[in-house]
Amino acid sequence: MDRTQGQAEPVEQTAAASVAPAVASAAAGPAAAPAPGPVARIVTLTAGDFTLTVNPVDGSEIEPRRPGTGGTAPAKRDAADRAARDAAARPPALPGPAAPAPPLLAREEERERLVRLLGRGRSVRLTGPAGSGRSALLDAVGADCTGLAPDGVVRLSGYGHQQAGELLHALYAAVYEASAERPERTQLLARVRDIGAIVLLDDLEMGGTALDELLRATPECAYLLAATPDTRAPSDDSHLEEVFLGGLGRADCVELLEAGTGRPLTEEENAWAGDLRFASEGLPLRFVQAAALLRQRDERNQSSAEDDDDEPGVFEERPRDAAFVALPTLAEGAAPAELLASRVSESARAALRIACALGGEMPHHAHLPALVGDTHADAAVAELLGCGLLTPVGTRYRLAAGVVRQLEEAGFADTAAEEARTAARHYAWWTGHASVTPERVASEADAVLAALAGADVVAAVLLARTAAPAFAASRHWEAWERVLRSGAEAARKAGEVAEQAYFHHELGVHALCEGRLDRARAELEASIGLRGALADKRGTVAGRRALALVTDREKAGVEVSPPLRLEPPASASEAVTTVVPAVSKSAPTTPMAAVAPVAPVPAVAPVVPVIGRAQAPTTLSEVFEEAFPLDPKPAVAAPVVPAPLRAAEPRRKPVLLAAAGALTVVVLGTVVSLAMTGSDPETPAGGVGPASSSTPTAGTSGGAGVPGTGGNDPAPDPGTTAPDASEPASPEPGLSPDPNQSQRTPSRKPSSTPPSRTPSSTGPTGTSSNPEPTQSVPTTPPVSTPTPTPTPTSTTPANPSATA
Repeated sequence: MDRTQGQAEPVEQTAAASVAPAVASAAAGPAAAPAPGPVARIVTLTAGDFTLTVNPVDGSEIEPRRPGTGGTAPAKRDAADRAARDAAARPPALPGPAAPAPPLLAREEERERLVRLLGRGRSVRLTGPAGSGRSALLDAVGADCTGLAPDGVVRLSGYGHQQAGELLHALYAAVYEASAERPERTQLLARVRDIGAIVLLDDLEMGGTALDELLRATPECAYLLAATPDTRAPSDDSHLEEVFLGGLGRADCVELLEAGTGRPLTEEENAWAGDLRFASEGLPLRFVQAAALLRQRDERNQSSAEDDDDEPGVFEERPRDAAFVALPTLAEGAAPAELLASRVSESARAALRIACALGGEMPHHAHLPALVGDTHADAAVAELLGCGLLTPVGTRYRLAAGVVRQLEEAGFADTAAEEARTAARHYAWWTGHASVTPERVASEADAVLAALAGADVVAAVLLARTAAPAFAASRHWEAWERVLRSGAEAARKAGEVAEQAYFHHELGVHALCEGRLDRARAELEASIGLRGALADKRGTVAGRRALALVTDREKAGVEVSPPLRLEPPASASEAVTTVVPAVSKSAPTTPMAAVAPVAPVPAVAPVVPVIGRAQAPTTLSEVFEEAFPLDPKPAVAAPVVPAPLRAAEPRRKPVLLAAAGALTVVVLGTVVSLAMTGSDPETPAGGVGPASSSTPTAGTSGGAGVPGTGGNDPAPDPGTTAPDASEPASPEPGLSPDPNQSQRTPSRKPSSTPPSRTPSSTGPTGTSSNPEPTQSVPTTPPVSTPTPTPTPTSTTPANPSATA
């Protein structure tokens, strides 16, 4: 138990100081002095491509790793480091004199076979029921295999692991000297592939594809896997050797009983041992417990010679029973937990109640004085281990198989809720203490998680808040994730919004380190929303930084993803030249054949300046300057097309007609809009030509005036030149005058000549009888009856005065 009352270092920040006195007093008892508040341990780790700063106060911060740091495999441990690591992987030494270990009987054949197979590099699955002595056999085989592999013997515990990822990280930490690095999956697989060791994996709980993944990831390792028969079997492709452990024979069971009691058995005890062997199928654990029952019976029957002269009850906690204690019944021998628990010390019984409340997990013996309230309660673990009620699991102890059920039936779980709440408050104080390293917290991970599951919501939030940073710093990330999820649920039930935001932020950071981007985005967005509601600026900034990394990773994943493998055409020009001629041969006069070419499309380019103008034109000269510029634009010039397209005359007509129609629509729309917004109140809406006449077409004959007018308008000045018939921007040559010519004074003389209406004329019809000023305005080209060729249908003289 850590009771160091040291002062905090200046670089450390105080966190949860107000909770520490209450938790410490609840854990150590009412007479204990309040301890100073736990301080925050800020630890920096390298997690793949990220640098993770574990900050218990505001939440972990994650940022990209700086170039040139990390990325290289660390050095492997030498023999001395491996020995120290192997000693740390064993259960802790218990206070008091060391109890003799039970002998390993009738396992010589299996032991030799396992050593022989492992020496050849074969992996073996050792299957046996709970209590068959698998752990003892693994220890013996590990001692025989020392020096066979270049990386030595590695001991791991598979209890609670259903996937291979966490076991691979544990193997990596056992072989490499990487105390502040947790590699990503790609780096992890590349480094564990070079490990050549004999791995002793006890309490295996996974099989099938998960076990195949573990074996494929470490091809240079030889595994000795200890599992129970109900564990999922490996796949057919795993190529594992199977070794089954059975029960002991009658002679071996009697020998084990005599070694446990320290004396030879009587005839009655021999017969009782034979019946017990038949009922328990010869499991060694049952005879370890039976030997404890015989020792307790000897003590109660005053069988020791040195105690004959002592007065009963003087040096004992309770008076001796004068009645003779008979042998246990066969039922009590097969399920001895209740009888054994009734004869142990009070501190041991209190420890059993705590273990029942924690689901069978026994806390470290250093925690028992604070949890039980007895300064000598740390000796209870050795007492219970000698009775066979505890069994080693990795670096800790837990109740043996079947003991939890038997104690629950005996009433030891009646106070489970109170015991779990006490354990949760104690671990909340202990995990947040400055003197407790993250590695020690990781060794108590199962007990902490069990206390978290059985505590109330307030104690669960407090424990998860202090234990989560310690698990993150110790690189025990499976326990880190489980604590965060339990804490988030408890905070939601308790209504602690700030704590709930913290847990969601940590879950998002954890998912980002593991490469689960969808989960990371969901958790970080939930955290940002909660912290935004609380106006937590620092937490919101940290969450947005992590979310930005998620976005960057998502973009990088999209960029590196392979595209769809579709086969596009070789080039656009090849597609046109191969498709268009085939269409033109089959239907030379249909307008649909003109849709395939792409080159003639820029002929509609003159529309762009009119639409893209910042302000609408205010005069007719600006309108025609936009529609018919003096300088021909490159887009209007004849485009460069392949030879087959230039020779195809029917294909060019629809294109010119489409361009003429587009220009007509633009000019009419602009003129109408100008007429509606004009300043002259006497000007009609039409804006051009007489009010009672329509605009004739170029081919209309009759009328001595200027073509395109009513016939009474004067001719243009002699100095005005007619527009060139070859103007490329004019859809009808000879009908469009120069847009920059000077405007004539409008004449208000009404037209006396009725308009000439021809079937081909589609000009606007005047509806007003008011006179209008006449100007030299270009006439729009026909729309409804297009000419078969781009040449004009009528000939206009170069000098308009000649027709007058």
